[in-house]
Amino acid sequence: MTEAAELPPAPEQAHEVFGDRFADAVRYAELLAEAGVQRGLIGPREVPRLWERHLLNCAVLSEVVPEGVTVCDVGSGAGLPGIPLALVRDDLKITLLEPLLRRTNFLTEVVELLGLEHVTVVRGRAEEVMGKLPPVHVVTARAVAPLDRLATWGIPLLRPYGEMLVLKGATVEEELKSAATALSKLGAVETSILHVGQDVVDPLSTVVRVEVGESPGGVRFAAKRAKAARTGRARRRR
Repeated sequence: MTEAAELPPAPEQAHEVFGDRFADAVRYAELLAEAGVQRGLIGPREVPRLWERHLLNCAVLSEVVPEGVTVCDVGSGAGLPGIPLALVRDDLKITLLEPLLRRTNFLTEVVELLGLEHVTVVRGRAEEVMGKLPPVHVVTARAVAPLDRLATWGIPLLRPYGEMLVLKGATVEEELKSAATALSKLGAVETSILHVGQDVVDPLSTVVRVEVGESPGGVRFAAKRAKAARTGRARRRR
């Protein structure tokens, strides 16, 4: 059995980014390095780079999230980017959406321990909760799947004229080109590549922004949403 990697001290940038929530960010990093590894939520090789590659890399997403909006973090996993975003932005109302029980158990423990009252954990797949959760202004995700597949999951959860913000890697331009047709069918009206985290992370965090029009998810998902809404109203009347 290999010895667990040691969590390095928080870099100076973490004090600046997390501010009053710095101690909570440290506790979250410790939980990821301990329980997160033990439960198989992150690999032990990620522990030495938890701060730069994970917490700070995700926290700087806040630079492009509008004020006071609702957010759904799709495929939240161990809480990335949702938890770091919540730590730096208490003006947001965030839902962490994750299908696996062991992960939602971990997320619930983290949310309660850190007192994140503006965060809700929901167990389920994106396609299962559409119509059950209120549509949100912003969907976030972090490279849990190719962009076209992520869009299929995330865009239908948006309100009209909402946006999906996805943290991606070096091949983002190729991925965006290959996903163009799928994004258009899902109701996307504009896409862009943003680089955030100046003076915080190196390299900068890369974010794909997908903005939608009045029919997020396209015609098929609009019909599905309407059906789900009718079903929900019928159940409430019983």
